[in-house]
Amino acid sequence: MSIPVETAPASATPPVQASQVTKDTYKGKIHPDWCPGCGDFSVLAALQTALFELGLKPHQVLVVSGIGCSSNLPGYINSYGMHTLHGRSLPVATGAKLGNHELKVICVGGDGDGYGIGANHFVHTMRRNLDLTYIVMDNQIYGLTTGQVSPTSVKGMKTKSSPYGSVENPINPIPMAIVGGATYVARAFSGKQKHMVEILKGAIQHNGFSLVDVFSPCVTYNKDNTYKWFNPRIKILEEQGHDPTDFNKAIERGYQWGEEIPVGLFWRRTNLPTLEELEPVLHDGQGPLAWRKLGLSDEQAHALIKELL
Repeated sequence: MSIPVETAPASATPPVQASQVTKDTYKGKIHPDWCPGCGDFSVLAALQTALFELGLKPHQVLVVSGIGCSSNLPGYINSYGMHTLHGRSLPVATGAKLGNHELKVICVGGDGDGYGIGANHFVHTMRRNLDLTYIVMDNQIYGLTTGQVSPTSVKGMKTKSSPYGSVENPINPIPMAIVGGATYVARAFSGKQKHMVEILKGAIQHNGFSLVDVFSPCVTYNKDNTYKWFNPRIKILEEQGHDPTDFNKAIERGYQWGEEIPVGLFWRRTNLPTLEELEPVLHDGQGPLAWRKLGLSDEQAHALIKELL
């Protein structure tokens, strides 16, 4: 599917033409420095493939991240990108999306970044139903800081910060997102990359807030939730005939954990307006705010810039 949206102004460098786009188009100039075997490699490859198969060009995409191993991803993909503050990717992405609502804005981060320090922003971005895609690489550990318990670590997990086992109940992001207002709620697994590509394509195409929680094993610090542990437990919802419009069933499957752990699209709602659709100024026929004149004289603009600097 091709999405014919040009977001660069006429004076910008000519964008990549559709006929020139290949999978390699989305490869960044910097090679990822994640640990060998890290699940984040699979997420990066799946995202690059999804963008290619959707026909999106690099200048039509913005990837925003917070802090953590997974949040280095914007540096590894050829698109607009921002590496922001810990837990703050969603508010930065919100500003970018409202500033240029024709961009496809994708947030990436980890479970500590998104469900820990960033949980407040997560809740309010969901209730506003921003047209964003949020990919959370959920390794159930703090990897960058070398192995402490995270918001999604299971009770009893032994880590540097819980040597006798965690006494806390974990966050379950799937039911949380469904009741919080997200209109596309899905889970993927780094060990099933082709399935992840389809989930990401659906999330990017969806008009509204999309959460894709990805089980992305940390091979260095999480010795419990490994590929070997996940593989026999992972079951694909689409192969089981799950109806993503059934709210109660989506909640029920979202709570499922143990010998069978579902991945796929849990919940999708298409009849809730996005914040962009509800904001009148974005639909007055003048196009994205980013390309409009400021309405200030040169003198006023220079005075404002001087004051801010």
